[in-house]
Amino acid sequence: MLNISGIHEGFVLDHIQAGMSMKIYHDLHLDQFDCTVAIIMNAKSNKMGKKDIIKVECPIDALDLDILGYIDHNITVNVIQGDKIVDKKVLTLPRQIKNVISCKNPRCITSIEQELDQIFILTDEENEVYRCKYCEEKYNGK
Repeated sequence: MLNISGIHEGFVLDHIQAGMSMKIYHDLHLDQFDCTVAIIMNAKSNKMGKKDIIKVECPIDALDLDILGYIDHNITVNVIQGDKIVDKKVLTLPRQIKNVISCKNPRCITSIEQELDQIFILTDEENEVYRCKYCEEKYNGK
């Protein structure tokens, strides 16, 4: 059996849909952090069949919970301090996301003004629909 050591201080992202850990690694910019990151892919899971896990030896304040909630709000975030789980963060769909997705509307102001932030607002929580703040273009898919 594969053995990945525990972490002393940081967080563990658990219940990641199998195959999604590298996308999360890049979207959270974990490559830019000066900390240890362990990515476990296709781990056995009673609940999901297979899952990915990301262990990060870094303070939790480095983690953008909004981006993570947007990617998959079913991910479990375990906060580790002193080798123990001290908190579990519950993710929700963020009301607004900034510079995570881009507007595809060629007539949108964000297509012309490159330095303008890409801001999307949650308009339909049940169907997880986001719309561009500027032109109301619907964003489909993740």
